[in-house]
Amino acid sequence: MGVLDGLKPAGVFHFFEEISRIPHGSGNEKQISDYLKKFAGERGLECIQDALNNIIIIKEATPGYEQEAPYILQGHMDMVTVKKPGCDIDMTKDPLRLCVKDGRVCAEGTSLGGDDGIAVAYILALLDAQDIKHPRLEMVVTTEEETGLTGAQGIDLSMLRGRQLINLDNEEEGVIITSCAGGARVDVDIPLQWETVQTEESTVMQIRVQGLQGGHSGSEIDKGRGNANCLLGRILMAAAQQTAFRLAAVQGGQADNAIPREAEAVVLVPKEALTQTLDCIDKETAWIKEELKQTDAGFCVVCRKSGSERQYEPEKCLTAACTKQALSCLTALPNGIIAMSEDVKGLVQTSLNLGIMTLKEETLQLSYAVRSSIDKEKEMLCKRMQEIAGQAGTETQVRSAYPGWAYRKESPLRDRLSTVYERMYGCLPRMQAIHAGLECGLLTAKIPGLDCVSIGPDMADVHTTEESFSIESVARMWDYLLAVLAEKQQDR
Repeated sequence: MGVLDGLKPAGVFHFFEEISRIPHGSGNEKQISDYLKKFAGERGLECIQDALNNIIIIKEATPGYEQEAPYILQGHMDMVTVKKPGCDIDMTKDPLRLCVKDGRVCAEGTSLGGDDGIAVAYILALLDAQDIKHPRLEMVVTTEEETGLTGAQGIDLSMLRGRQLINLDNEEEGVIITSCAGGARVDVDIPLQWETVQTEESTVMQIRVQGLQGGHSGSEIDKGRGNANCLLGRILMAAAQQTAFRLAAVQGGQADNAIPREAEAVVLVPKEALTQTLDCIDKETAWIKEELKQTDAGFCVVCRKSGSERQYEPEKCLTAACTKQALSCLTALPNGIIAMSEDVKGLVQTSLNLGIMTLKEETLQLSYAVRSSIDKEKEMLCKRMQEIAGQAGTETQVRSAYPGWAYRKESPLRDRLSTVYERMYGCLPRMQAIHAGLECGLLTAKIPGLDCVSIGPDMADVHTTEESFSIESVARMWDYLLAVLAEKQQDR
């Protein structure tokens, strides 16, 4: 018996639980892609699986809808895989542990993958059902959306007949998304110089930033939440300006499009400077706590000296000069909101997020998600980062760039969805431009004249271990989607 058995709509929750048993983090989608292909084959549906593991499944129109214009329904099969410290789930091979709490579905110890597993569940339920009225449906399920929209960039859509697309990657019921930001990934590789550790001269310390909320780096970037990677860099830099400690290890974040909640470093502090270093850390921590008291009240810093248990005993560390150079670069690079839109009140126009910080053998790698609704501004921010990083002798790579999705003044699809929503719920849906990235911009470039909208049920805390979605909202949006598909179209 499944955890979600008994929830309505039964088909949607059945298939969500099915795919939750299949690991499908970004870059690890082959198994779920094969599942979708097999699913289509078992039902005699036309299916295309490409070299990127993207899936296209066609379901012909039901009787009476053969002359209606086809719909493209689209989502992505990958998820952001993050887990709590101490969680024993291997997200590359283990199933998620779903649970139901207070009318919401979540996962124990990990992210849920509602973004965008709920889209896949909707699509599978539609394909499986025999009693739903609809025109020809062209289902497009892409890969590696969370790490640069790679699947959407490489997919061939030339065989599709549809010129109206409903993207199912929205996270707020009652909202129709009409445009979104473009973006890119930027990797900064700071070169390192190592030396052998002399533990008799130094105290080994672990410094950990924790207790932050984190969140989606697009939809949550305007909430003023702390970025653990940046805050750790700031704390370390404050100490480095007073004492010549050396960095032995540092890491933080699990996805570049998620605001990191935790980060930690291991440092070697000269014994005679230990008190001064701890004082610097305490002062910087106090200032940060004051800054975050309204948005991230749980922020804290834990410092542990290596003692009898010796949980961390580094054999090598960065030189003092290299430590300071790396921290200077880390703290000099921008993070967070760069510009707000002058046209849309409250809309973030340009931002970046330091999502992953990793100390490798030869480099300290900083991985950023950059977003902007203005392509030129996105390009200039990437160049700005290259210039700042270049002053520290680093290499910077810009990858996985994707365009924004521009607002379409005339949209019969948007009008139709508004009409259906008002008839069902007695009010008009809210039209919204968002700062997060969607695949609609890339898909619009591939299909001339494509009319797009994005809808979805209420979700919370996506890209975090608190991710959840509303059971009732999933049901309402299912009913809404079915009503849209059943609506006879006036404009073709």
